[in-house]
Amino acid sequence: MLDVFNVVPDYNLAIMKTSQTLFDITTNILNSIRDVLAGVKPDVVLVHGDTSTTFATALACFYLQIPVGHVEAGIRTYNIYSPYPEEFNREAVSIISQYNFAPTQLSHDNLVKEVRDPKKIWITGNTAIDAFKTTVREDYTDENIEWAKGKGLITITAHRRENLGDPMRHMFRAIKRVLGEHDDVVAIYPIHMNPAVRSIADEVFGEGKMRDPRIRIIEPLDVLDFHNYMHHSYLILTDSGGIQEEAPSLGKPVLVMRDTTERPEGIKAGTLKLVGTNEETIYKEFTRLLDDKAKYNEMSHAANPYGDGYASERIADVLKFGEIRH
Repeated sequence: MLDVFNVVPDYNLAIMKTSQTLFDITTNILNSIRDVLAGVKPDVVLVHGDTSTTFATALACFYLQIPVGHVEAGIRTYNIYSPYPEEFNREAVSIISQYNFAPTQLSHDNLVKEVRDPKKIWITGNTAIDAFKTTVREDYTDENIEWAKGKGLITITAHRRENLGDPMRHMFRAIKRVLGEHDDVVAIYPIHMNPAVRSIADEVFGEGKMRDPRIRIIEPLDVLDFHNYMHHSYLILTDSGGIQEEAPSLGKPVLVMRDTTERPEGIKAGTLKLVGTNEETIYKEFTRLLDDKAKYNEMSHAANPYGDGYASERIADVLKFGEIRH
């Protein structure tokens, strides 16, 4: 991400460790960010989304009484364990933040219902949509894109903590069954670094020469590559959050392999379909999108409710002028 956008950090907390837990992440961020914040004394700290780094940094700012601006504020499932720990993280940050940059009207309304000050909430759209202006390229290709040429490319992501174990096995088995029944479709799965995810993928899809030839499991992609993989895809299967907003901007239907979603706007607009983690349900809905062209076109042509590519300018306006001017 940093390399793609030519960002050079002034500080690197270097907290990542193998098989780290939520305890490790939270305490390491709190201890590491404290000295940076105390030394810099920022006027405002922007935190993004619902990660544990977002929560822990906002908490550190609260302890030091530094104003927080929350980008992607107000997204909710109202089930504190789904997604886990993201739902808790974003709800907790909303208690702290003084600038709430909501991507949609619904996320704005969620914050108002929670008795947040309406004067501290701005609807901006989502900054992820802005990034497509610089990342998606019509002439992009690589070895995997060439491998998939002439076939329908399915891009997969799966990593949620609450899906580890049997739910993820069910997801992968459904995908394997569908691929086995459709010769004109192949899949690419940029796999998460979590060893538990990799173990389940090897168990279901096979390892090495024994792996299903219709799926390529590759190392994680940077944002430029991943955006272009989505652009070349026929459809997306994911348990991610952000992809639910990004893929529809490219006209790609999304099957969400989770039991809940914090993006109900996408469900309502028709860009997303919530399919859970039941093997038969995923198999049925995946097959339907491959076999039913009318249903596919309905989803791929639905309007994306998550922004117009100018969220960053609106956030900058609020910080500089106290209002949106663009």
